[in-house]
Amino acid sequence: MLHRSQIKHCKACGAAVNYRLPDDGDTRQRAVCPACQSVHYENPLNVVGTVPIWGEKVLLCKRNIEPRFGKWTLPAGFMELGETLAQGAARETLEESGAQFEMQELFSIMNVVRVGQVHFFYRALLTSDQFNPGHETIEARLFSEHEIPWEDIAFRTVRQTLQCYFSDLKANSFVLHQVDIE
Repeated sequence: MLHRSQIKHCKACGAAVNYRLPDDGDTRQRAVCPACQSVHYENPLNVVGTVPIWGEKVLLCKRNIEPRFGKWTLPAGFMELGETLAQGAARETLEESGAQFEMQELFSIMNVVRVGQVHFFYRALLTSDQFNPGHETIEARLFSEHEIPWEDIAFRTVRQTLQCYFSDLKANSFVLHQVDIE
């Protein structure tokens, strides 16, 4: 299943758009304004976050918002304009968990084509085991691999990233993971 088009009206003049091949030779259907001929492009959204680490445990946040209210997730959210991937991941981690940490390397890239998103997770070393979660989080807690409530993980990208992390931890070798989520 492919990402559904969201643009309904022209951003330049406000007229209703049509989805068709633009006259410029493009090979993909785009939102084209019949009134002013503006072509509008839809691009994937970046989701950025971290795998916060304390010894052999990871920090998970229990969601206080939809979607997946009450489910556990890594601290993550949508990247904002004007920030890098790492800056966005750090901001989201601080906002959602209130954790103190040191950013590490990029750990996983999860392509979620069906919803038009790419998820980027960095490793982050916690410098304290005290947390002050923000309003989007009910609770922030450390889990070892066997303590994780796998059936209550909010998103497949988070589950896959956690599985990659614990596999790398056992191998004592961390590599960049790139996964396509169907």
